[in-house]
Amino acid sequence: MAKAWHPQDEPAAREQTAAWSRLLRDEGGDAMIAVLEEGDIPSSASARSIREEVRTYFRNQCHRMDDPTYEANGWFIGSGAVESACKTVVGSRLKGSGMRWSASGGDAVCHVRALYRSEPSQWQAFWQRDLAA
Repeated sequence: MAKAWHPQDEPAAREQTAAWSRLLRDEGGDAMIAVLEEGDIPSSASARSIREEVRTYFRNQCHRMDDPTYEANGWFIGSGAVESACKTVVGSRLKGSGMRWSASGGDAVCHVRALYRSEPSQWQAFWQRDLAA
């Protein structure tokens, strides 16, 4: 969106992107929606169209963009923790020397492995559930 705001000025677009990223991280999605609704809009039709698309996205996803609260609770907001979990939970189990998995076998092992690495109560509940129901 910053490129649409500054189509001929790459440094200004990068600066705008950084400012919006800080705003999102420091104040959350509601603040970004306010900027999108009140901010100066470039006159080009493509910029207005992009702004509307981004504004719709933020309205639909705002409940997932409360970074200040997430960080205050000690929750991760980046993808690093998930990427690391994929490596340790999935990769270490499926990528051993000589291992070969079908798609369905790998899927089943990933589900069990994720369950195993979750809270102990979830592991217990899984095996104690009523399969007949």
